[in-house]
Amino acid sequence: MAYVPVPKDLNAVKTKVMFNLTKRQLICFGGGAAVAVPLFFLCKTFMDKSVAAIIMVIVLLPFMLLAMYEKNGQPLEKVVRNIVQVCFLRPKQRPYMTNNYYAVLERQENLDKEVYRIVNKNQAHESRKKANPSCNRKSEKSR
Repeated sequence: MAYVPVPKDLNAVKTKVMFNLTKRQLICFGGGAAVAVPLFFLCKTFMDKSVAAIIMVIVLLPFMLLAMYEKNGQPLEKVVRNIVQVCFLRPKQRPYMTNNYYAVLERQENLDKEVYRIVNKNQAHESRKKANPSCNRKSEKSR
């Protein structure tokens, strides 16, 4: 009886489009061929064929890496983007910050107390002025 291995995680299975290649691989290899083959024919007229072939292979390497390389299920451009973000874009030390709702409530209570003190102070001052009008006359005469 024939044995066919079936992977346990079917998410890792990629659909093959043509020539046992995925759509991503076909696009990358097609783009590499579109760039490298004309470059080979241009270089062949000026240089030796072996040098032109080496240049063509060097130009094809990034396309092949984009098509084939994966790390932890992520393609090369996502891996490179993550490395650039970690090394250059994000700060080296990230402070641990939380939303401390208790501190917010405490600040609000302190502000409420301060407003209450200011309002009561003004009310007490106004009530003293009304209770003792002679203080107002003395202050007016001294001016």
